[in-house]
Amino acid sequence: MTEPMSARPLPPVPSPGFAVYVHVPFCRHRCDYCAFATWTDKDGIMERYVDAVCTHIARERAAGMKPADTVFVGGGTPTRLPSELLVRMLDALDVVPGAEVTVECNPDDVDETMMRVYVAAGVSRVSIGVQSMVPSVLAALGRTHDPDNVEAAVHAARAAGIGQVNLDLIYGGHGETLENWRTTLERAIRLAPDHVSAYGLTVEAGTPLAADTARHPDDDDLADKYALADDLLTAAGYGNYEISNWARPGAECRHNRIYWSQGNYGAFGCAAHGHRDGRRWWTVRTPERYIEMVERGEDPLGGEEILDAETRAREALELALRMRDGVPVGSFATADLTGVLEGLVEPRGDRLVLTRRGRLLANEVSLRLRP
Repeated sequence: MTEPMSARPLPPVPSPGFAVYVHVPFCRHRCDYCAFATWTDKDGIMERYVDAVCTHIARERAAGMKPADTVFVGGGTPTRLPSELLVRMLDALDVVPGAEVTVECNPDDVDETMMRVYVAAGVSRVSIGVQSMVPSVLAALGRTHDPDNVEAAVHAARAAGIGQVNLDLIYGGHGETLENWRTTLERAIRLAPDHVSAYGLTVEAGTPLAADTARHPDDDDLADKYALADDLLTAAGYGNYEISNWARPGAECRHNRIYWSQGNYGAFGCAAHGHRDGRRWWTVRTPERYIEMVERGEDPLGGEEILDAETRAREALELALRMRDGVPVGSFATADLTGVLEGLVEPRGDRLVLTRRGRLLANEVSLRLRP
């Protein structure tokens, strides 16, 4: 008789640290594939928005929010903000010594002066939105930055003393050949970043990309490009520690590890998501509403969900499966391991990890997990 799922012991919940996410919703141009809460016509409310974020942070700190082990400023385009406004938000936070503080950057915005201001404010890591190094592919993605500015941005960050540089790449755009993708990877590797994130293009409802089926990515093409990324990045000394993320030893993103380990994190700015001990919540989506609610002294809560123990246990395994260390032996039925999962997972000590083919089919593999 099968033991009821709820009666099985739950895995211990790790304590990977406390993270803070700050959302910046301003962009110069909206990419065709983007479904994030971003706007190109709201620069006039930047200062009020930053005031609201700082007020919101101050209230949470007064209510006992822990100092942050990691901070991630994302968007949108954080570098769209004048540097002094971004620094004001960072200054409002309480962080532990040696905290990892990351800011997402558009390469066209980055110069050494900006990076020096960031370093003085405690920024230790930047994530540069490269996507592609091939102009025609960038155009197909609806991106407007100059790929040659990526090299200048990396050099500026290094010269200013930024400790770690991540390059964000996207593959599978319409018209991108395997050789185009190789060019992007090889040019990215030559810049010697500490970390590379490479994501297959996904189609999000409501985007211009979703409406244009002729530009939708092909699964076989995505698989070939993933394999090429893994080959080239591994050969260059980058370890794959999560399905879409490669890093030099010791340069794994601490902030994302908190997410992937079901850690707790605070959320500031519009459309930001937070988590605490099984309670997930998100703030209201539009910047104007966020500002108005904070200015009125209200909690800018947009919604929440409470995860029960069974759901948390399953999610813990699903997240762990995506990581380099995998899941405990026994997380899958023996019959599955010798049947439908053969070639998709493999033993590593007392753990089971995804093979490269398994990484490509991770969602299907996760359906076989047994919390």
